[in-house]
Amino acid sequence: MSPRPATINILKNCTQEGWIEQAIANLDTILLDHSHCERKAAGVALNLMFRYPSSHALVRKLTVIAQEELDHFEQVNQWLDRRNIALTALTPPPYGKKLSQEIRPNEPHRLLDSLLVSALIEARSHERLGLLGEHCPDIELAKFYRGLMASEARHYGVYWVLADTYFKRDIVEQRLEELSMVESEILSTLHPEPRIHS
Repeated sequence: MSPRPATINILKNCTQEGWIEQAIANLDTILLDHSHCERKAAGVALNLMFRYPSSHALVRKLTVIAQEELDHFEQVNQWLDRRNIALTALTPPPYGKKLSQEIRPNEPHRLLDSLLVSALIEARSHERLGLLGEHCPDIELAKFYRGLMASEARHYGVYWVLADTYFKRDIVEQRLEELSMVESEILSTLHPEPRIHS
């Protein structure tokens, strides 16, 4: 089916129905991948703090995000324990790698692109956790996913605000438009393995 218009304003398209069906049919794998996603998200925030230690607003805001991502990592791992799912490696989908390849290597473009790619990933996470909260047949797990949505929305907002803090608004909007088109294209074909960002 054709993608619907996105309800989150920085995303070009909503997630397709095929992902929802795939995710609900493979909840244990989705939970495991979610654990990896939270760990990676904390790592992204920490890496940006180390790369730009003199950027006061960035360091302060991303400190909070890193702490929250690690807290979510622990919460998801508790769900893995409850469902007797071993914390093992998973082959990542191409989503993150392809988006990261769009980050230009030279400053100040690298900072701008890093912040906007992170904003897009957090926005997509917000959308997909909401879908899991809506469609998951496990009532308690669905409630857990709905409870994480506010944090994910706040996180993508923080990354966008940081981009807007360090760069002119028209530059941010133009680059976000370009990156959001790439993000949508990456997800236009459903990855065969169930993942949060498949």
